[in-house]
Parts: sequence; structure tokens; C-alpha cells
Amino acid sequence: MSNTATIFTKTSAFSLAGVVFVGLVAYLGSKAFLPKNARWQDRYTFIWLAFDALIHFTFEGSFLWLSVFGRQVNTEAGPFADMWREYAAADFRWGVSDPTVVSLEILTVLGAGPLCCYILTQLAKNDPARHYWIIVLSTAELYGGWMTFCPEWLTGSPNLDTSNALYLWVYLVLMNVIWVFIPIWLMFESYTHIAGALRAMQRGSRAKAA
Repeated sequence: MSNTATIFTKTSAFSLAGVVFVGLVAYLGSKAFLPKNARWQDRYTFIWLAFDALIHFTFEGSFLWLSVFGRQVNTEAGPFADMWREYAAADFRWGVSDPTVVSLEILTVLGAGPLCCYILTQLAKNDPARHYWIIVLSTAELYGGWMTFCPEWLTGSPNLDTSNALYLWVYLVLMNVIWVFIPIWLMFESYTHIAGALRAMQRGSRAKAA
């Protein structure tokens, strides 16, 4: 049985501090690029998308680099390799370049990351077209999370170590569940805008025809 006191290391602290730092940068970005009177929904969306993009490019981008062309996290050196070995202690697949995980990360880093940035530019311009792309992005991220964990659950979770509170509640639950609840909220928020606009257009067309 693992012991949380011995497993929480300097690498754990630096990794979690890195996540907090990325969140701070995302918040400051919202202050710099959105007007002061921006809707709270738009501000939180901006913060999330900036955080999302930075996580995809830095944290997940480093994993992708360490996991292609014959490389794997467990045999590489450096601070990012140390960080991912820490996470791989909770989910062993991340240490051995699991093909399903790497395939999903290719889409995440090269697809979702740039799409986050595109939506951020639309948010800064208050372009309502962002709502379509928010739904596309959120659907992709929900699908990615499902395909990361569903095959594992169906086979009895042989690669997951849930014996330690840090591994279970921070690495496996917290660091993944936010990519479930926030995309669902974003999809609902954008759906209400798109549906509302289409219904208003429909009412206008009916009024003209009457």
C-alpha cells in the first residue's frame, strides 16, 4: 500500500505549482484582452480556454515529444520526464507510450490547442461565431476523456493505481474531471446562445410573413 507522505515529492509540488502558474497566466490574459464590462461567462470562458491551451501546449506537448519516435517517458530524462513519470505512477500507460493515449494526445496538442487559441481571438473580438467552435472543442475534449478512460474501465483498470490519495483524487480525479464538467457547461452556454439566436430569427421571419 502506497504512503501519501512519502509519495508527495518535490516533483509533485513543482507540477502542481506549474498548474497554478498556468491558471494565473490565463487569468491575467483575461484582464488584458477582455473589456472590464465583459460578461462573467465570457471572462470565465476566456480563462478556461487560455488555461486549456497552455496545458495542451506545455504539459501535454512535452508528453507527446517524450512519447513519439521510439521515446517513452519512463526512459527519458529531464524535468518534464520526471513530471510525467509522477503521473504515470497513477496511470501506468503514460510511462510507456501507450498507442491509444499518444494518439489522443496528438489530436489534443495539434488540434485542440490551436482551436483554443482561435476561440480566444474570437472572444477578444466578441465574435458570436465562437459558440459553434466552443461546442466543437468541448465535444472533442469530452470524447478524448471518454476514450482515455473507458477502455481502461472495461478491462478492470489494470493500469490505474488508486491506492494513494494523491494519485486517486488529484491526478486521476481532479486533473481529469475538470475536462468533463467545464466542457459540459461551455456546451450548454453556447447552445443557449445559438438556439436563442435561431429562435429569434424564426420569430422574425414568421412576423414578416404574417
